[in-house]
Amino acid sequence: LSPGAKMGCFTFIKVMMILFNLTIFLGGGTLLGVGIWVAVDGDSFLDIFGTLSSSVMQVVHVSYFLIVIGAILLVIGFLGCYGAQKESKCLLMMFFSVVLIIFIAEIAAAVVALVYTGLAETLLSAVLTPLLKEKYGVDNNFTKIWNITMAKVHCCGLSNYTDFNDTRWVEQHGTYPSPCCRTLEPCNATLAAESKVPGCFDQIVEDIKTNAGVVGGVAAGIAALEIASMSVAMYLYCRLDQK
Repeated sequence: LSPGAKMGCFTFIKVMMILFNLTIFLGGGTLLGVGIWVAVDGDSFLDIFGTLSSSVMQVVHVSYFLIVIGAILLVIGFLGCYGAQKESKCLLMMFFSVVLIIFIAEIAAAVVALVYTGLAETLLSAVLTPLLKEKYGVDNNFTKIWNITMAKVHCCGLSNYTDFNDTRWVEQHGTYPSPCCRTLEPCNATLAAESKVPGCFDQIVEDIKTNAGVVGGVAAGIAALEIASMSVAMYLYCRLDQK
């Protein structure tokens, strides 16, 4: 290519890099703003999005998740956009490094998820089962979200109905949650054992496997974007050496 063509290619890729990362920056800012809004003024958020989100927020702390993800996207978008605009080798290398770290972490998480599913279940059981025994039937929102999850996913507890042994719910009602007996009443230990309703962890893993194509496609798309971003950042970095 002639010097003019090379310069035109460089300029085009630089503009695409700026626009792409500006989109990421704005998206990250939006997520960060929503996360802060939920954390600071959850009542207004619930008025708009309904009471179900209350249970979700209390169980998974979605506000903190949004803040973390938003902050990461904000940093990535800023480094990529400003680094390309100012043609800063330092910022471009920082952008490349951050995206590379995230890419490696995603691959590691995928490997762990594929190879150590049993270990993940053990760790989740060690953390969530005591929480389930402590809060189910005591915390109304916690109980509600578990009931909704079990009804929608058609599962019972994390592993099976025995996760509800010694819970306040069983002590007060003398029965297990109705999803553990496929809604048959009264849901006692005998009926729950005969119903053999799978645990929610196993059921969710099974659903993920069923939709593995969609999950894999989304993961591959994200990975492709990350690889493309790193390639463009490295191209701009190397071209700046030649200018």
